[in-house]
Amino acid sequence: MRSANDREPAESADESSNAPVLAAIDLLGQRWMLRVVWELEPGPLGFLELRRRMGNCSSSMLSNRLQQLQAAGLLEKLGPKGSYELTIAGIRLGEALQPLWDWSEIWTDRPHDFRWP
Repeated sequence: MRSANDREPAESADESSNAPVLAAIDLLGQRWMLRVVWELEPGPLGFLELRRRMGNCSSSMLSNRLQQLQAAGLLEKLGPKGSYELTIAGIRLGEALQPLWDWSEIWTDRPHDFRWP
């Protein structure tokens, strides 16, 4: 695993394309991106149901995020007016994020307790 000291900071989006992890962070760090992955992890959802689960995410923002995730190969739309589902790459992303989700459950229970299990 590389450390932060092994590379120079990226100065532009073009330079981050040379570091796949930076490209992933740039994509997934945008508001609502990981929430979409989270909501689709259990299985396909239609736009309206996904929008309902996303709380205060506007329809236009959700549509934009779905398009970006499709372009990145992380989800696909089933049919012209169908549901959205994660691709194999999206499923693998969810698996990669599982330790973060596990950590967050402990953190929300005891954010200031440094004696973790």
